[in-house]
Amino acid sequence: MKRRIQQLLFLIALGMGSLAQAQQDAQYTQYMYNTVTVNPAYAGSRGHLSIAALYRNQWLGLDGAPETQTLNIHTPLGYRGVGLGLSVVNDKIGPTSETYFDVDFSYTIQTSFEGKLSFGLKASAHMLDIRYSELDEYLIDNQLNQGDLRKFSPNVGAGVYYHTERFYAGVSAPRILETTHFDESSVSTAKEQINLYLITGYVWDLNPFLKFKPTLLTKAVQGAPLQVDVSANFMLNEKFVGGLAYRWDAAFSGLFGFRISDEMFLGLAYDRETTDLGGATFNDGSFEVIFRYDFIRNIGNLKSPRFF
Repeated sequence: MKRRIQQLLFLIALGMGSLAQAQQDAQYTQYMYNTVTVNPAYAGSRGHLSIAALYRNQWLGLDGAPETQTLNIHTPLGYRGVGLGLSVVNDKIGPTSETYFDVDFSYTIQTSFEGKLSFGLKASAHMLDIRYSELDEYLIDNQLNQGDLRKFSPNVGAGVYYHTERFYAGVSAPRILETTHFDESSVSTAKEQINLYLITGYVWDLNPFLKFKPTLLTKAVQGAPLQVDVSANFMLNEKFVGGLAYRWDAAFSGLFGFRISDEMFLGLAYDRETTDLGGATFNDGSFEVIFRYDFIRNIGNLKSPRFF
């Protein structure tokens, strides 16, 4: 049974024949704290060195289900308006794993007293690892019995990001090159499509102790349904964050965050699918945790902790 499930997950991940046109970028519920992964223009926008680590386990209880680890670091440089970031994203599903090594570059211009507009570029090294040996037992024939596959491919991305102290919006395409992982003579073809992202949010002060921040992420890719994520988060006393999120026709989520100090933030999210998969006895939902540390040089000049 375990290998049958892994085989199914393999087909979902890469696609077979006409199913190859699918959504491939890793999925995040706490995208509002992980912006640099999808938009290189965010690099350096926090005004200081920032490190974040994220772990996501999707469809708990299902062997071989999607699992994602992300580590990113970004900072403004000594040159005015320049930001630099480094990211590692490891995405596993069944017998396949993909690892991205990203370098992000941004340039920011002041558009008004509070507004800043950033332009970003991303350079990626993509490592694809497919372990066919884990599928052999249940393959109908030997068409895929080609030994394990390891393939390297480069990619590039771009983005634009605008923000003030209360509002942000960005448009990006983190992987622009449409890489084909198998040649046309192969039985299987998997082709990465361009994923387009729109991300935005706004922070309201409801009273001196409570802030409210709705956010939106929209992801579009050819051959897959439009993904729309909306969330509503509240911050109490600049410390505690709680909220709800909805992924259109896919899942409801609960979010909780705690600002341990001005430098440290811990965020948790739990998803419950609204699809037929969500009602399966082997699926206990999806879990996500993120930890971020900001190297704030001068606490005395910090007006309030950043909500995004």
